[in-house]
Amino acid sequence: MNRNARSSRVLAGGALLALGALLVTAWPDFAQDATQPQRAFAIAASKYQFSPPKLEVDQNDLVKITLSASDIAHSFTIDEYRIAKRAGAHQAVTFEFRADRPGTFRFYCNLKQDERCKEMQGELVVHPK
Repeated sequence: MNRNARSSRVLAGGALLALGALLVTAWPDFAQDATQPQRAFAIAASKYQFSPPKLEVDQNDLVKITLSASDIAHSFTIDEYRIAKRAGAHQAVTFEFRADRPGTFRFYCNLKQDERCKEMQGELVVHPK
């Protein structure tokens, strides 16, 4: 075997070892995410209110929300989690976030197309583990 072929095999073998090490190192993160509970909620935004107005989850839950706006556009905003999602009129939007902080957090509509949007409020309760 010539020197170039041997060098190529050594490089390929080294790349495979590095990839294997990366997968082994990252695997616990994948396994941990798979074991974390997911909580799914369908929230209707209509007539200047959220339904349901209160969501309860446990700390570290993966929260999946489908926000549906049945009349005009509405948003779902939680400042502490830096979430601001908008559903257009007669549309829905789905998003996820990790509830990693315990506490009670206000969610609200941040749109200003109608003065009554300010009335739209609810709360997310994240119970500590």
